[in-house]
Amino acid sequence: MIAVLSPAKTLDLTTPPPHPPTPARFADEAATLAKAASHLTQKRLSELMKISPALAKLNADRFRDFATAAERPALYTFDGDVYTGLDAATLDDAAVRFAQDHLRLLSGLYGLLRPLDGMRPYRLEMGTRWAPRRTRLTDWWGDRIADALAEDLAKEGSGTVLNLASQEYWDAVEGRLPASVRVVAVDFREADGRFISFHAKKARGMMARWLVEHHVAATDDMRAFDSDGYGFDADASGDDRWTFRRAA
Repeated sequence: MIAVLSPAKTLDLTTPPPHPPTPARFADEAATLAKAASHLTQKRLSELMKISPALAKLNADRFRDFATAAERPALYTFDGDVYTGLDAATLDDAAVRFAQDHLRLLSGLYGLLRPLDGMRPYRLEMGTRWAPRRTRLTDWWGDRIADALAEDLAKEGSGTVLNLASQEYWDAVEGRLPASVRVVAVDFREADGRFISFHAKKARGMMARWLVEHHVAATDDMRAFDSDGYGFDADASGDDRWTFRRAA
């Protein structure tokens, strides 16, 4: 089983990572996209990403300096709600090694990252309506991300994806995997059935952590996930769409 997560908009660029970066599969593609994005004006970046002028300047500078920026392992660089739940800094070495084989991070710039793959600072959401010679970033990536994930699944051997990504990022994969691949989607709810985005994002990270800490090999064993009061809701779940409800 391979679990997939979305990236984060916020980055930790100061905390020393406990492991060195490994080579990213799509480093050349990331460099191509960053070079093309470096020609976008701050105003255009602000419009595309719906961000403030200050953030637009920060990201324009990042694209301009991309080729010379230092690389950091993705697992210790993404720093949003999902990664608060994952809490990578407290994972032991065995869990990190397992994550390298069983966890993938989707990325608008890097396509598909293993946890320790090196990345440079950027912000480019998968849903961005821009790409070199394309209308959308998902069009630019085409089948490459799904093909890479399918290749990793073939090596890993289970043929199952645990989808913990947002729909924006899953759009780069959906409908592009071989028919033989099983995809299990996960829905996190409150005790009263409400969906609260912050809690759901954090839960996705916690589930990824639970997977790599327990070295889970059999997909259905993930139904035992119980972090932060969550429990599997059999009545609200199907074979390939699971609901976890958090205790009141």
